[in-house]
Amino acid sequence: MADHLCKAGFDVLILDRRHAGHGSTAASTALLQYEIDTPLHRLISLVGEQHAVRSYELCLEAIQRIGTIAQRFKEVEYVKKPSFQFASFRKHVDDLRKEYTLRRQYGISTVHWLDEADVRDKYTFRAPAGLLSNDGAELDCYHLTHALLSANQRRGLRVYDNSEVVGIRHAKRHVELQTASGHTVTARKLIICCGYESQRYVPKVIESQHSTYAIVSEPFEAKDFWYRNSLIWETAMPYLYMRTTSDKRILIGGKDDDFYQPDKRDARIPQKRQQLEHTFRKLFPAIPFKTDFSWAGVFCGTKDGLPYIGGIRQRPHTYFALGFGGNGITFSVVAAAIVRDMLLGKRNPDSKIFTFER
Repeated sequence: MADHLCKAGFDVLILDRRHAGHGSTAASTALLQYEIDTPLHRLISLVGEQHAVRSYELCLEAIQRIGTIAQRFKEVEYVKKPSFQFASFRKHVDDLRKEYTLRRQYGISTVHWLDEADVRDKYTFRAPAGLLSNDGAELDCYHLTHALLSANQRRGLRVYDNSEVVGIRHAKRHVELQTASGHTVTARKLIICCGYESQRYVPKVIESQHSTYAIVSEPFEAKDFWYRNSLIWETAMPYLYMRTTSDKRILIGGKDDDFYQPDKRDARIPQKRQQLEHTFRKLFPAIPFKTDFSWAGVFCGTKDGLPYIGGIRQRPHTYFALGFGGNGITFSVVAAAIVRDMLLGKRNPDSKIFTFER
């Protein structure tokens, strides 16, 4: 967001109650996929054909834009990878076939149908079917965050971390922010993009909070684990997902819980680690996975899997960029372009897809 706004010539100041990048950015497993948590065939029934297809197209474009941004910084890792989704159960095959047909019909990415034998050949485990797409990626989002902050500070961006906002006053022509340290920041426009913590600023419930878990292995000697080290995920909900890393590790996430209580969540990390290890070994018994690190975080979903971007009448001079769901990183790119255009007074036809009024 700050990168887009600084490039557009705005005077930008960031307030973060944590150290920069120490929230969801640090916890993210950073699989970049154009596939939204809500399958395309279901999203069409929720928001209509035009908006559903465009949402998928925007996520695909965002992956490409992130790659272009990452190329500006040698220290930021961005690797293009295939994305493979397998049918968790035979009863899921029909819906997966619908998804395959629709993506080909609308020309969304290059997608291939894998039958049971194909899955076995490329990934060694058994699944009744799967979809293989060419357009996924992996990202070091923590390094990218700090690279962007540093680059834009040279353009005049001001960053104040450990600066919690405890009060917001909406005046006729500006917004005033009160910080916990007693300072006041006056701005013509306010952009709220602090993830699940943003719910407090919206009068209606727009998110459902879940606890999610992840583990990463010790480094292996080998660097190739399955077909092109694809991103892997499944059709079951909540879904298991995994990817590899440049230092020859395997990262696995999932086993979500339908609650958000940090103490209770963190107490479950050892149990969830064992469950993730067990699931991985069932899929890949020949890979001697040994956990090196494990962690947990909050995951927020919406009724349709789409973000909320734009303003609400209760908060004048304020815009939201809330990329909930499994596509938070790609949605952040979409939101940055939309909010930038709103501030410039330019019409962005994609803004109506993600409005709070939907």
